[in-house]
Amino acid sequence: MTDIECWLTDMDGVLVHENHPIPGASDLLQHWQETERPYLVLTNNSIFTARDLSARLAGSGITVPEEHIWTSALATAAFLKQQMPHGRAFVVGEAGILTALHEAGYVMTESNPDFVVVGETRNYSFEAITKAIRLINRGARFISTNPDATGPSAEGPLPATGAINALITKATGREPYVVGKPNPMMFRSAMNRIGAHSENTAMIGDRMDTDIIAGMEAGLRTYLVMTGISDREEIEKYPFRPDVILDSVADLLP
Repeated sequence: MTDIECWLTDMDGVLVHENHPIPGASDLLQHWQETERPYLVLTNNSIFTARDLSARLAGSGITVPEEHIWTSALATAAFLKQQMPHGRAFVVGEAGILTALHEAGYVMTESNPDFVVVGETRNYSFEAITKAIRLINRGARFISTNPDATGPSAEGPLPATGAINALITKATGREPYVVGKPNPMMFRSAMNRIGAHSENTAMIGDRMDTDIIAGMEAGLRTYLVMTGISDREEIEKYPFRPDVILDSVADLLP
């Protein structure tokens, strides 16, 4: 662990669980701050801005300044800015992706957009999805912030971005380019943000199918914690392995 200079960590299941802090998470973040370790907290959630998420984490007793949060919305905006600076987009989503694209110099429009961008929202509108389908059929490129088919709620699973992506794909015959995890592109853009290199950066996650595979494909050292989705039985289902398995992030405290 001494050769790790920069850290990327997932949020849900690693630092917090259903808005409750995971023991050791706050101390680890404080340790990184005090030792001036470059780090980013990653999430596929594209609903909220980094400032919103910082405030939500603070409400759970976890201090993460907004400049240390990297969302799939920010990664998508960085990707589109690189692909086509000052482009035009029709967006199905909320503040997280809209703000990120505005700040990347994009114009939001329903008239001849270069891209249709589908992000997370709790208010999917049939009208907006219909517009997205028609614009893609007319030649707009199809981009999505993340592939998660469902999201959690107190009442049970909710349909999420991946489910809407599938609906639009069925109607248009076009697959989206998905920027968020498990695309290692999200990790590469995060490393660019903090000036990190893959050989001395580690990723901490709780999911084999997103965090660990994307970390591995981005060339990072991977740490799997048992406080979220994956358990030891789950690990056996995959043909790849994390570099390190931990009970929780508390095991990383000096």
